[in-house]
Amino acid sequence: MENENQKKKVKKPKKPTNQILILILQIINLAASVFAIYNLFLLDSIEDLIRYIVIGAFIVLDLFFLIKTILIFKNKKKKRHRVLLTFILLLTIIYIAIGIIITYGYNLISSVNKKYVTYSSSLVVKGTNAANTAKDLEDATIGMIKDKKSPDGYIIPLEMIEKNKLEDENDIKKYDDYSQMISDLYNDEIDAMFISSDYVSMYSSIPEYENIATDTKVIAKKSKKMEKKSDSDNKSTGKSLKEPFTILLMGIDSIEEGLEQNAVANGDSLILVTFNPKTLSATMLSIPRDSYVPIACFNDHAENKITHAAWYGTDCMMKTIENYFDITIDYYAKINFKGLVHLVDAVGGIDAEVPADLCTDDSNRWKQVCIKEGMQHLNGEEALVLARNRKQLQGGDLDRGQNQQLVIQALINKMKNISSVKKFTEILNTISANLDTNFTTSQILSFYNIGKDILKKSLAKDDSDVISIQQLYLQGSGQMIYDERMKMVLWDYVPSKKSKKDIKEAMYINLGKKKHKTIKKLNFSINEPYEKEIIGYGPYKEDTEYTLVPNFVGYSQSVAQSIANRYGIKVRFVGSGGTVVSQSGKANQRIDKAGTITLTLSGGTSTNNTTTNKTTTEPKEEVKTTPCDTDPNSTACSCYKDKTSKECVCGSDPTNPQCTNDNEKGEEDTP
Repeated sequence: MENENQKKKVKKPKKPTNQILILILQIINLAASVFAIYNLFLLDSIEDLIRYIVIGAFIVLDLFFLIKTILIFKNKKKKRHRVLLTFILLLTIIYIAIGIIITYGYNLISSVNKKYVTYSSSLVVKGTNAANTAKDLEDATIGMIKDKKSPDGYIIPLEMIEKNKLEDENDIKKYDDYSQMISDLYNDEIDAMFISSDYVSMYSSIPEYENIATDTKVIAKKSKKMEKKSDSDNKSTGKSLKEPFTILLMGIDSIEEGLEQNAVANGDSLILVTFNPKTLSATMLSIPRDSYVPIACFNDHAENKITHAAWYGTDCMMKTIENYFDITIDYYAKINFKGLVHLVDAVGGIDAEVPADLCTDDSNRWKQVCIKEGMQHLNGEEALVLARNRKQLQGGDLDRGQNQQLVIQALINKMKNISSVKKFTEILNTISANLDTNFTTSQILSFYNIGKDILKKSLAKDDSDVISIQQLYLQGSGQMIYDERMKMVLWDYVPSKKSKKDIKEAMYINLGKKKHKTIKKLNFSINEPYEKEIIGYGPYKEDTEYTLVPNFVGYSQSVAQSIANRYGIKVRFVGSGGTVVSQSGKANQRIDKAGTITLTLSGGTSTNNTTTNKTTTEPKEEVKTTPCDTDPNSTACSCYKDKTSKECVCGSDPTNPQCTNDNEKGEEDTP
C-alpha cells in the first residue's frame, strides 16, 4: 500500500506542469502581441482602417486565450491542454513574425534619412613638396576654412592640428571658401591646406586642375563618423504630403557604394521638382551644373557655378536654389549614381527613348558601355549612360538634364507594376543604402497613399505616364567669365531672367500658389506631330550676357581708349607711346567688378595719364592697316571675334580668351 501511494504522489505533479507551461507560453504570447501591435502603430497613415481592425482582432484573441488559460486550471483533460497549447504557440509565432517583418522594413525606411555620415579631411601639399607627413611641415603656411560648423573644413582639421601640434611651428591661414585656398596653393602663396578628401573628384572637372591628383599629394588624412550636419536650411519643413510640396533631387557621381562616405561632393545632377498629390501633376527642372547664380554661402553672395555650392554641403546648395527661384524647398533626396544602377536593375530595367548613340564609362570606371538611338530597354549600367552622358549631346549639360528626367519618368512607370514582396524588399534595400533625404520615416510611409492614387490612375487609363510631368527648361547662354575666387577664366551658363520668370510661374501654379491661366485658343493640325510644351525654352530676345573687360594688351593708347569708351570702362594709362603691355583688370572680368583699370604702355613711364570713360577726341590711328580692316575673313592676319563688342578685331594673341577662335566649351566633367 505504501508503494502504491508513493507512485500516486509521483504522478500528481504532471498535471500542474502542463498548466504552468501554458501559462508561461501565454505570457510570451502577450508580449509578442504587444510587439506586433506596437509595430502596427508605427505604420502611420497606411491603411488606418485595416490596421485598427487587425489590432482589434489581436486584442480579442489575446483576451479569449487569456480567459482559456485561466479556465484551464479547472479543466483536467490533457487533450484540451494540448489543443490550447498549440493555438497559443501558433498565435505567438504569427505575432513575432509580423513584428519582425515590420521592424525590418521600418528600419530600412528610417535609414534613408541618415543620422550619421562619415566626414573625411586631408592635409594636402603640392606634389613637389618634400613633406610626406604632417610632422614634416616646418615654417609653413597652412590653409583651412574658417567656418567652425564645417566638419571636413574646420572641425576635423582642428583635431589634426592639435594632434600633430602644427600651430607650434607653422602659420594657420583661414579662408572663406575652398576656391581661394586651392588657388593660393597652386600659386605657392600657402604651403599646405586642409580640404575634403573628395577634393580630386570635386576639382578635376576644372581644366586648370584636371591633373590635381598628380599635382598634389595627401600627407595626412582623418575620417570621423559624425551626426549629419543639419542646419535649418535642410531640415524637413514638416509639410504634410497631402499638400503640394517641392523636392530637390541631387545626383552624386561616385564609384563608392552608398552615401555615408559622400557627405560633400559635386552636385553633378540637380533636379528641382514640384509635386501636387491632389492632381498627381509635377514640374521638373534640370538645373545646369554650370549655371552662373549667386551662391548663398559666399559672404558676398557672389555669382559662381551652382555646382560649386555643393562643395559646402547640402545646406548651401538648397539655400542657393531657394534664393534664386524664390521658392521653399521642403525636402531633398541625394542619390549616388551607383545606386541608380542598382535601382534600375532592381525594377527589371526601364524603357526609354534614347536620343542618339551614346557611350560612357560604367559605374566603376572600368569599361565603356554604349547604347543605341531609339526606344530601348535599358539595364542599370545602360540607364546610367543616358543619365550621365553629356559630351556626345548637342546641348551638352542641358540635354543631359532632359535625359535624366526621362530616366526618372521611366522608373516611376516601372515601379507601378511591382507586386512581388521579394522585388519590393530588393528595391527598399537599394534605396536605403544609396539615398539620403530629410523626409521623416512617417512622411516616407505616407507615400503609400500617393502610390495607391497612382495605381488607381494607371488602372483607369491606358497611357504609361501615371504622373503628369511638365518639363521646365532654364534658357541661357554660355560666357567665359573671370572667376574672382579661383583667379581664372571659366565657362559659365548665364540663365535668362525671362526664362526664370516663366519657370517660377509654372512651379507656383503647380503648388497652388498662383491660378492657372486658361488657354482660350488652341491651334492643331493633324499633319503636324504634337510636341509637348517645354516651359522656359523661349525663344527670348533678351541678351543675358555680362559686359566683360577686354584684353587691351597689344593695342595703342588711342585704340585702347576707344574700346574703353565703347564699353564704359574707366582706364588709367601709365607711360606714353607704344602699345599696352599689361593691364590691372583681368581680361573677361565683369566690368561691374573691375573698377578703374590701369594700362601700362611700352613707351616708358615718364607720364601718368588718368582717363575716364568720357568721350574724347582720339588721335590718328597708330595701327597699320591690315586685311582685317576690310576683310574679317582674311587669313593674312590673326582675326578674332571680340565677344563683348561683337566686332572683329585684329589680335596678336590667338590664346586670348576674349576671342572665340574655337568652339566654346564648358568645364569637362569626368565621363
